Amino acid sequence: MGLFDIIISPDEPVYVISVVSKLIDMPVWTLRKLDKAGVVCPKRVGKKSRLYSLRDVRRLEYIHYLMEEKHVNIGGIKIIIEKEV
Repeated sequence: MGLFDIIISPDEPVYVISVVSKLIDMPVWTLRKLDKAGVVCPKRVGKKSRLYSLRDVRRLEYIHYLMEEKHVNIGGIKIIIEKEV
């Protein structure tokens, strides 16, 4: 490990919604819908800002796969995610 390596816990909410949107190629409005449905619950900072953790981003990658490749809607995704936890 180098002198300036930063270690961030996978549960630490550090990614803003615009960055997550680009990382997983998912529109911001879809991320907001997933939050509203309780599928992925980012940490709220203030009234509007959402911060996602690396664990959230990984879950969203899986959700993106389910939506794009398997054509599962948000209701179906919620059921799949709840069964896996």
